[in-house]
Amino acid sequence: MASSSGSGGSAVSAATAAAGGSSSAAEEELRALMEQRRAKRMLSNRESARRSRMRKQRHLDDLTAQVAHLRRENAHVATALGLTTQGLLAVDAENAVLRTQAAELAARLASLNDILSCINTNGAAAAAAAALTVAAATDPLLAFDSAAFDDLFRSSPELFQLC
Repeated sequence: MASSSGSGGSAVSAATAAAGGSSSAAEEELRALMEQRRAKRMLSNRESARRSRMRKQRHLDDLTAQVAHLRRENAHVATALGLTTQGLLAVDAENAVLRTQAAELAARLASLNDILSCINTNGAAAAAAAALTVAAATDPLLAFDSAAFDDLFRSSPELFQLC
C-alpha cells in the first residue's frame, strides 16, 4: 500500500504518521522489509549476471580451445595427406618404370623365342641336308651341284630366307 520510493512515499508516510503512530511503525517495518527484499533481489540478480558472464566466458574459452585443437588436428591430417600423396606419386613412378622394363623384357623374350625357332628350323634343315649328303653319296640321282645352288642363293636371298 505504501510507495517504495520517491517524494510521494515520504508524503504518504508523513500523512500516515499524523493519522496514527502504530500504523506508522508497521508501515516503516514493511518499508524496511521491502527495501531489504529489493536489496537482496538486486544482489541475487548481480550474482546471477556474474555467474552468467562466467559461464559465457567458460563456454567461449572451451570453444577457443576446441578451435585450436581442431586446427592442430587439421594440420596433422594435411601433413599426413601430403606424405601419402608423395608416396603415391613415388609408387606411380616406380610402377611406370617397372611396366616399361616388363615390356622391354617381353620384347626381348619374344625375339629370343623367334631366334630359337629359327635355329630349331635351321637345325632340322641342316640335319636334312646332312641326310641328303649321305644319300647323295650313295645315290647319284640325288647329287646336285652345290656351286650352282650357292650362286642362286646369293643372287636372290629373299627367296631363301631362313625364317
